[in-house]
Amino acid sequence: MTATPPDVIRCAYAELVVTDLAASRAFYVDVLGLVVTHEDDEALYLRAFEEYLHHSLVLRKGPTAALGVLAYRVRTPGDLDLAEEYYRALGVRVERRPAGATRGIGEAVRVTDPLGFPVEFFHDAEHVERFTQRYDVHGAGALSRLDHFNLDTPDVPAARKYYEGLGFRVSEDIQDDEGTVYAAWLFRKPTVHDVALTGGDGPRLHHIAFASHERHQILHICDHLGALRKSGTIERGPGRHGVSNAFYLYVRDPDGHRIEIYTHDYYTGDPDNPVITWDVHDNQRRDWWGNPVVPSWYTDASPVLDLDGALQPVLARSEPREADVTIGADGFSFSTGEAEFKLGEQV
Repeated sequence: MTATPPDVIRCAYAELVVTDLAASRAFYVDVLGLVVTHEDDEALYLRAFEEYLHHSLVLRKGPTAALGVLAYRVRTPGDLDLAEEYYRALGVRVERRPAGATRGIGEAVRVTDPLGFPVEFFHDAEHVERFTQRYDVHGAGALSRLDHFNLDTPDVPAARKYYEGLGFRVSEDIQDDEGTVYAAWLFRKPTVHDVALTGGDGPRLHHIAFASHERHQILHICDHLGALRKSGTIERGPGRHGVSNAFYLYVRDPDGHRIEIYTHDYYTGDPDNPVITWDVHDNQRRDWWGNPVVPSWYTDASPVLDLDGALQPVLARSEPREADVTIGADGFSFSTGEAEFKLGEQV
């Protein structure tokens, strides 16, 4: 492989297929507080308060809830030519899309990447009002920006090698003493990750994440859901991750797509930023406070579409799964560091 990869700046937007636009609008706009850039009978184009590109999330109406595309912004228009050449050399399907093929987005290259995900690269995009100081419209749970994608893929080392070939760097990973890699976090912008790779059946979308500035904004979203008697929307958290050190909350939208609200990770921009490796048996890797992980967090994920809009086949992971080898991954077992037990046995 001698082709030069495109210079990726960051994760930029995701498109989710949803089955009920009105229900999705109530969740993403009325509860999470995202800003509507444009809406029609077929789609919603949303952004967070500090974002000035046309959107960071598209909700498109369709018959089956799924991931439509993940998009990365590249540094220059010339990087689109590099992207096209790079992926043609990889032997995967490549499409050159004219400006406006996606509302608000300039010319783009869309591919089915080697992991089976629909991925777009673009540079130009329509600019819209940045709401950074529009405190008159900020809710108490204001979200600032899109932060990352998390992908389920059967072979994490192969996926990691592919993303490193694109110039991504690893910040953290999870392994065991036998060398099995269960997950890896990789970045282009100087935070913990733009994309995380979770070992599981795939290709599937585990979640997309939006960043807030403060923990209290995440707590407000929990209170808001409670006030609506929709606390069942909360899948996991609030809590603090060991990996990334971020304060987190996972919620499920009306179609089951998983959204993380995320804050307080750390800077990774120096060239010698060290990689942190976690033992898969360390009960604090997924939750710093040691709380068990709800089983659905390991098992559930959104299917993905190919470039024709058909569901991609899902391949099973052949290596050990994190949920099967770790105390706490069944949602009921717990480790104190000295003893392991099922919740309820200590009573």
